[in-house]
Amino acid sequence: MRALGTTGLLMLLGLAACAPQERQEEQAETIAAAALSGIPVTTSMDAALAHFREGQQLADNGRGLEAKLAFLRAVEADPDFARGYLEVANNANSAAEYKQYMDLARAHSANASEGERILIEINMAFFENNVDGALALAEELVGKYPSAPRAWLTLAGVYTGLDRIAEAREQMKKALELDPQLPIAHTTLGFSYLFNEPKDFDAAVRHFQHVVDLRPAEPQAHVNLGDAYRGGQDLQAARQAYGRAAELDPNNDMAVYSIALLKRGHVNSFLGRYDEAQGDYDRALEVAKPQQKSTYANYRAFTWVHAGGPQSAVDELQRIVETAADVTPADQVNGVKIFALTNIALIAMHHGMTDIAERAVRERNELALAEAQKTGDEDFIRVQQAGNAYWEGLAAARRGDFSTATLRAEEYARLLEPDANPRKLEPYHDLLGLVALLQGDFQAAIDHYNQANPNDIYARYHLGLAHEGAGNLTEARELFRYVFENNFNSVGYALVRKDAEERMM
Repeated sequence: MRALGTTGLLMLLGLAACAPQERQEEQAETIAAAALSGIPVTTSMDAALAHFREGQQLADNGRGLEAKLAFLRAVEADPDFARGYLEVANNANSAAEYKQYMDLARAHSANASEGERILIEINMAFFENNVDGALALAEELVGKYPSAPRAWLTLAGVYTGLDRIAEAREQMKKALELDPQLPIAHTTLGFSYLFNEPKDFDAAVRHFQHVVDLRPAEPQAHVNLGDAYRGGQDLQAARQAYGRAAELDPNNDMAVYSIALLKRGHVNSFLGRYDEAQGDYDRALEVAKPQQKSTYANYRAFTWVHAGGPQSAVDELQRIVETAADVTPADQVNGVKIFALTNIALIAMHHGMTDIAERAVRERNELALAEAQKTGDEDFIRVQQAGNAYWEGLAAARRGDFSTATLRAEEYARLLEPDANPRKLEPYHDLLGLVALLQGDFQAAIDHYNQANPNDIYARYHLGLAHEGAGNLTEARELFRYVFENNFNSVGYALVRKDAEERMM
């Protein structure tokens, strides 16, 4: 499992559940790694500093599982090492673990440098859904450390979270001006061009190729290059890059061999080679680390969705829920169940399997709230309650209870009213867009979906349906083509890819 990070927190809350899951995982890890160096590191223990630098290098190379272990060794060597606790938090496997290590980072921050204290407060601002506060702190950070490339990358990460992509890229380019050979700067900019509008797949390839040239023996660099080729529709080049990544980690020692197989499974799913895809996923599961297994198994289930077998997908996902405790580290079991239940809920809602959908929503919401309550943070719990209201609203809309769905949307907005996050109402508009679409009010649906998450491929598909219903066929076909060519796997994408292909003609 990758670093929890800001995006990981949103996934737990259910506020980003339909966005491409691959995108969420990759960018969460990259943003976490971006804050590691160029700002004074405060520890009196040489061993702690050595472990920290090791973790920094591993995080740069996309090896989050190993990075976390190195950061844990750092705080073991120096129990007063605030920055070390911060980086353990950035690689946490649950909200409770994140909060635990953030509390330790704060508790020891008196011994930290000013830059480290700012980094800690940026993370806490995200945790509290105070993105405006995070932005102010990140701007303060670059003001105090204008020659530190990672300070600019931290600011870029905040801008990305705000969907202010042009400004984010300006900060990334500033980091590259300061250090043109900094791999994490190229990686961050590559992901920006790959996943955020306006996309530029050729630019993404250039930046990821630069990282491959800098660190040719690092398998994750080849995986990222494969992702860029995949985004640009060059699936054969993507397969080759994933194959090279697998060759560099043949025993999955770096937890990348399994990722490469997983990605190849995605490509085979998109090509309609479902048996080959399931074979890739099965081989990935055989060698995966315990932290990876249950998450990877979800993608195997998505193969059934791509193939038009929603009940088979639901059955396979339900088995993941039932066996999670047997194959998953104890602190990750609920997170694994939440992920699988979220996917069950969306599949069932999309296909009119009402009873299954409502049961899945109920179970996921109970677990998600329980996980939030483990943090002991009232604001975090409140945000989770908002996420639960959103999912209850989706289920109500799909069963035709539009009054309840609208009430849940308003409940969501009310619960998030205190938060300084300009994007907080995107799920609210997503839900009301669905309510309008299902009632045939296509213009209202367009208005709402235009205010939903612009990177949510499932929402973009529904915006296309709204334009189609309103008679705006050119706009609809452009949206359906955009959805079809996304090429990054998620339950939402699996649900709509084939239909988008048919409608874009």
